[in-house]
Amino acid sequence: MALYDAVSDLPVEIEAVSLSRRERDTSSGFTRVSTVISLSGESEEGRGEDVTYETQDHDALLKAGAPDLSGTYTLDEFSERVGDLDLFPSGPSRPDFENYRRWGFESAALDLALRQADTDLASALGREYEPVSFIASTRLGEPPSTDRVERFLENNPELEFKLDPTSEWDDALVERLAETGAVRVVDLKGQYEGTEVDQAPDPELYERVVEGLPEAVIEDPAITEGTRSVLTGHEERVSWDATIHGLESLEELPWEPEWLNVKPSRFGSVESLFETVDHCTEHGITTYGGGQFELDVGRGQIQALASLFYPDSANDVAPGVYNDPEIPEGLPTSPLSPPEESTGFRW
Repeated sequence: MALYDAVSDLPVEIEAVSLSRRERDTSSGFTRVSTVISLSGESEEGRGEDVTYETQDHDALLKAGAPDLSGTYTLDEFSERVGDLDLFPSGPSRPDFENYRRWGFESAALDLALRQADTDLASALGREYEPVSFIASTRLGEPPSTDRVERFLENNPELEFKLDPTSEWDDALVERLAETGAVRVVDLKGQYEGTEVDQAPDPELYERVVEGLPEAVIEDPAITEGTRSVLTGHEERVSWDATIHGLESLEELPWEPEWLNVKPSRFGSVESLFETVDHCTEHGITTYGGGQFELDVGRGQIQALASLFYPDSANDVAPGVYNDPEIPEGLPTSPLSPPEESTGFRW
């Protein structure tokens, strides 16, 4: 049975919609803003999180107010309704933000539908929540150094990392990182366009990372005449993230993927997410969870999905405290245990 079939007909009664703003400084040097979307009905509340990156897009939504979504739906009917709405009063700053916001509303509806049915996502899918392995995602500063990685390892020597190489990385830095044995994923950011984290294709950097960190998964390289030769023979280590928005995205990749970073917000709808997870399972594609600096319920939701579908993978779903500018003592360690009791789409 397809995953989406197990939830698409869940009834959901919506009486009111409300929005609330969240804000927090991050270790990547920017202030994260998100919007929590709350749908209520039948004395229950479902919550989701819009992780659109531009503050102005959140402020515009809060100023305009929540759309009227009152009514009785199946989850699939609600998805169609939201898919037909213009959820950006002044237009999105980037086209992919439309999926981010839609996911905020759809995840809230899924949460509410499950709560009104007095069940949780694992039970609805006929699965059980498993302990979730996670890695820490961090940048290395300017100029880059291993200081932050070393401070994390002082707190937890078993921690592994997802790191974002830049052209400022030199051989000595890569060698020090290799000595830690803790680098699980390197995100080359080569598939991003028009963002603050774009990393231009750099064949020298690619060779330095591919050869110097031979056990690491290579995420989102740019495929150019200069970089393709560096990646030849390493295709099985390559993973994809920024361009993946559904099954059609997989067909546009330069070769059959071995790895995929699953960020639910990129997919927009529950249906698109679940059909892609089904496809990866059927075709032996290794998946792992990705985060978007969620500040509220969204973080627990990506942990819940990792728990159900890829619990032992290189999940970039560490508790939110890992994204704080300062590293506190006593950080939670991997794996995360499932909650003793769970209702809805929460963790």
